[in-house]
Amino acid sequence: MRPPSSSPPSPSPSLWRDTDFRRLWAGQTASQLGEHTTLVVLPLFAVLTLDAGAGPLGALRAVGQAPILLLSLLAGAWVDRWRARTVMVLTDAARAVALGAAAVAGLLGLLGLPALFVVAFTVGALSVLFDVAYQASLVRMVRRDQLVRGNSALEGSRSAAQIGGPALGGALVSLLSAPVAAAAGALFFAVSFVSLRRIRRPESVPERVAPVPERPELAAPVRGRIREGLRFVAGNAWLRAVCLASAAFQLSFAATMTVYLLFLPRELHLTGATVGLALAATGPGALLGSVLAARLPGRLGHGVVLVSAAVLGNGALLCVPALHGSTTATILALLAVNFVFGTFSQLVNVTVMSVRQAVTPDGMQGRAAATITFVGMGFTPLGSLLGGLLAQEWGLRTGLLVTAAGMMLSPVLMAASPLARLGRLLPVPREEPRPTERHGSE
Repeated sequence: MRPPSSSPPSPSPSLWRDTDFRRLWAGQTASQLGEHTTLVVLPLFAVLTLDAGAGPLGALRAVGQAPILLLSLLAGAWVDRWRARTVMVLTDAARAVALGAAAVAGLLGLLGLPALFVVAFTVGALSVLFDVAYQASLVRMVRRDQLVRGNSALEGSRSAAQIGGPALGGALVSLLSAPVAAAAGALFFAVSFVSLRRIRRPESVPERVAPVPERPELAAPVRGRIREGLRFVAGNAWLRAVCLASAAFQLSFAATMTVYLLFLPRELHLTGATVGLALAATGPGALLGSVLAARLPGRLGHGVVLVSAAVLGNGALLCVPALHGSTTATILALLAVNFVFGTFSQLVNVTVMSVRQAVTPDGMQGRAAATITFVGMGFTPLGSLLGGLLAQEWGLRTGLLVTAAGMMLSPVLMAASPLARLGRLLPVPREEPRPTERHGSE
């Protein structure tokens, strides 16, 4: 008879049987739906209602993205010392209030471009805190061997938001008004607030635990914890590569989207509702990408999946500058391009997140996520401004071609990094001994 110690480990229970995980998933879905609705509502209001040009639109997007650069590192330090659920609940409540105030201002005729700048910055700042917190909350809620499935579910909910958010936002702006669209975003954040508040599982916060002599950094001030997070990411070859590839992608993608949001209504003469529909096509693709992310890395290898998916997804956007007119064929081509981009970019997102979480100790999760967000997405305000400048100087079609081509630098950087050599099994944190080492010490 086989001894008990040699019996295979029991399979992980289904996450969908976990009530608290379902509440996290539902709240994050509603929150992402509100965020993606808002990301379309504000630029479309500026372009279609206020007749904003390339420069003001680029500035508006840059203001909304500036909190990523300003607050990401602080957000990581705070999240590692606070309950992630508390951060998510408070930020969703504040976003609901901000968008509700914007809706009221719009109904009173006060929602001009300066007010849009204020709303964009406020929502952007709160979104930075929420995004760092929800990534840390998953690690504190599920077992390490459930991370890929948990990330797949949460990123799938983000994909669902990408389906409904842009289409709903574009339709509401076109058919009703920007204030109504802003009110819809506020409602989604309120729903998320209610769902997340119902999570009952006690949450351990690594940095709130009393420090021990071997871990004096647990008592360090915020500045010291930020430096520790920067050193940890800089000292890890996989995370360094993620930062560089993410920075290249986000800079080019922000520039591309600024030109893209002008190209569709002004060069292709599409309505706001059609623009929303085209953007929403990334959602079904992202759902497919989330499903593939739960299977392909374990079969083909994480490195192969990362590089090939980035090439296919980013390369799809190079087809957009070749489109002309608002014919049915053009719209179908846009839907196909966005579907392909959504599929493979989501596959990259989930795989990168799983790699990052797997190589990071629990007490460093918030700071590692924030540091990567700071380095990777900190370039988005510059990218938005660059996209507006290129559109003004070179025209919409040429500007879109150049910015979309810049997105191909990301897979090149990944192919030249240790990420490309990752196999079917995820690495483990440095601080945690590998299984063979544990057995050897017993």
